[in-house]
Amino acid sequence: MSDTVDLFVIGGGINGTGIARDAAGRGLSVQLAEMNDLAWATSSASTKLFHGGLRYLEYFEINLVRHALQERETLLRAMPHISWPMRFVLPYHKDMRFEGTTPTSKILNTVMPWMKGRRPAWLIRMGLFMYDHLGGRKILPPTQTLDLKYRPAGEPLEDKFEFAYEYSDCWVEDSRLVVLNARDAERRGARIMTRTKVTAARIVDDHWEIDLEAGGKTWTQKARFIVNAAGPWVGDIIHQKVHVDSTEDVRLVRGSHIVTKRLFDHDKAYFFQGTDGRIMFAIPYETDFTLIGTTDAEHHDPDVKPECSPEEQAYMINFVNEYFKDEIDITVDDIVWTYSGVRPLYDDGAKSATAATRDYVLNVANDGAPILNIFGGKITTYRKLAEDAMDKIKRHFDDVPGHWTAGVPLPGGDFPHDGVDTLITAVQKRYPFLTDFWAKRLVRAYGTEAFAVMGDATSAKDLGKDFGATLTAREITWLMANEYARTAEDVVWRRNKLGLRLSTAQITALDKWMQKQAA
Repeated sequence: MSDTVDLFVIGGGINGTGIARDAAGRGLSVQLAEMNDLAWATSSASTKLFHGGLRYLEYFEINLVRHALQERETLLRAMPHISWPMRFVLPYHKDMRFEGTTPTSKILNTVMPWMKGRRPAWLIRMGLFMYDHLGGRKILPPTQTLDLKYRPAGEPLEDKFEFAYEYSDCWVEDSRLVVLNARDAERRGARIMTRTKVTAARIVDDHWEIDLEAGGKTWTQKARFIVNAAGPWVGDIIHQKVHVDSTEDVRLVRGSHIVTKRLFDHDKAYFFQGTDGRIMFAIPYETDFTLIGTTDAEHHDPDVKPECSPEEQAYMINFVNEYFKDEIDITVDDIVWTYSGVRPLYDDGAKSATAATRDYVLNVANDGAPILNIFGGKITTYRKLAEDAMDKIKRHFDDVPGHWTAGVPLPGGDFPHDGVDTLITAVQKRYPFLTDFWAKRLVRAYGTEAFAVMGDATSAKDLGKDFGATLTAREITWLMANEYARTAEDVVWRRNKLGLRLSTAQITALDKWMQKQAA
């Protein structure tokens, strides 16, 4: 049995790694156990946005939106390699109808019944005005109105859409965000254990004893405090592993996305409003593709792998085809990849499906030794969630320092928020054999650490075996040594998205090579 640690974190998603980083940076001894790869579940299956949640304004969730908006620019400054500003185009025409039952729509239907489900332009303008000003925006440009007849953003759309609103939000590489938080936690003293499963935990005297299993081996770890950041499995940890008396749980909602070949030539994203009250994004993705999502469907068992059903695919296709011109309309044959994730929404027993369930809830139980259970959360506010969690955790320890993470760069992010192009130029100057795509990919993944990944290479041959799509042995070796990668899937679907460009045979060859290197 190993020495007692201050904090034991269960779950290697964004909440778990964010808390591990924050705690380690305050001097606590920290261990984190993830039963699979980092960002294996929900945290790699998002729409990949830092956003305030524009549609939550219709639910009057002003504080939720404000907090998320405030975080966008804080995060941009700390990770300019994996996050960047993006402009969103919201097309509008006066005859649009919506069947949603948000608090706002109920008021409109009562006060102005003649609107008959319309969402008037003045309401959207008011919402976007609030969106511009709630979060103290400094970097991101404000909303503007577009005449779609004379803008590239109008070319793919049906002619009935004559104008649109263009507003700001931000893109983020979600699974890389998780890995970088884990790496920063580790370099501050935390121990990160992937493919390590918590099988049981119990209170002995005034501490926890946690049973762990990895690679056929078992052992027990002592900890003063447990953080249950297991995401969709938070309820399983509560009821089956630590046996805490709690009536709270999570409601599981499956969000699915489809990826197609690139549908439009500009770099803006679309925010589409559906007649059912839902919204859909169509986003430029990985240079040559378009990302479309997301859906909301009930998912009852976290151990059942979430998959994008034919019904969800058809829903998303029909949704965006209502906006795109006939020559752009997509079919199921245009889908090159799908992915799904399970979002754990806080469930207080009321089975509410409102936006209020989208915020996070942190509860500490203490029946001899404390445990913090985390319900919900979203990528945009992960850093604030970690701060709020530490505010609860530090009450159980002496002399824990205060907040410190705001604006502190993650690995590779130590350059100006608008300095990506300058860094790409520097990388290409140092390694002139790189193509434009290759250099940009390296900087967008590793930032200033691109030089560490490439090392002293003077030609592509110096990088070892070529696995295709600019992926080489040297990069894979670096990922295995520094970013916890163990399988080809870890690499081509979470550390990057080169799975979109590699064949099944190439991915199989990569996996065999990695297993040989690990052995």
